[in-house]
Amino acid sequence: MQGLRFLVTGAAGFLGTRLCERLLSEGVEVHATSRARRTSRDRLLRWWQTDLLEYRGVQLLFDEIRPDVVVHLAGQVTAAPDLSLALPAFHSQLGSTLNILVASTKSGCRRVITTGSLTEPAVDDVAPTPASPYAAAKWAATGYARMFHALYQTPVVVLRPFMVYGPGQHETKVVPHVINSLLQGSPPSLSSGVWEADWVFVDDIVVAFMLAATRAGIEGCSIDLGSGKLTSIRDVVNSIVQLTNAQIDPQFGALPDRPGQRTRVADTDHARATLGWSAVTSLDDGLAATAQWYRNQLDEKRAIEISGQSRATEPASGAQEGRFAR
Repeated sequence: MQGLRFLVTGAAGFLGTRLCERLLSEGVEVHATSRARRTSRDRLLRWWQTDLLEYRGVQLLFDEIRPDVVVHLAGQVTAAPDLSLALPAFHSQLGSTLNILVASTKSGCRRVITTGSLTEPAVDDVAPTPASPYAAAKWAATGYARMFHALYQTPVVVLRPFMVYGPGQHETKVVPHVINSLLQGSPPSLSSGVWEADWVFVDDIVVAFMLAATRAGIEGCSIDLGSGKLTSIRDVVNSIVQLTNAQIDPQFGALPDRPGQRTRVADTDHARATLGWSAVTSLDDGLAATAQWYRNQLDEKRAIEISGQSRATEPASGAQEGRFAR
């Protein structure tokens, strides 16, 4: 990996953050994009503020960086079926992917990694119909990636992570939502919980991306990343209840189920054959590590709040100030 120059879009997101941390730990030069202005003290990490929907800016970015490997993670991530998401999903997912594919092809990158979704229709569906704007955009982006490989020999690989969870995920997602609610003594509001998904720990996904960056002979492939096992949301939530020792009943059925949600399991045989990759973290271990991370975050937040309150009520004496300084 050393000696390669990586460009990671959406690097401030859940998966992007973990991937960049891993790349930097390996001594890899990382160029990261974000819509917001960011800085870093790490000599191997440089942030670029850019709008991936503006092709000219994307091409200038590639001309400046000359990346060897591009990992495209940017884009709106929500599988809700709302009409209001149709245009944002089209632009943020499909528009940005097309710009990245064109710029990558022109610049001669060694490898381009784009991301599919478990929500997009399967290749063998008789009458494929996406269940959300996000699924439609991901499906179309995967089609464009395959076309670019077939027509222009773009060295693109599509990785399709299934139900990813882990430390640092946005609090609106089901696992952190349940953990944070229970730790704070409030019952999480949920759908029926009957939907089954193929859950996979974020650190396992990061390993797959690392392998896909350099694995020979996988250009043009679309690869599922999952455990190969289905577990219902209800069972995952019940496991979290046990892990947190919560004496609270989750509110199943408080939210409507999403229409058209399909149950899909990852093709783990294909992932092993193409990447030499398999998920190694069990669901129990992954949930335990995730719950502990959010517990630590909550403890730190409470400690800061208590410290701030104590400082505000302490007498302004040298002895007291010295105690806090230590």
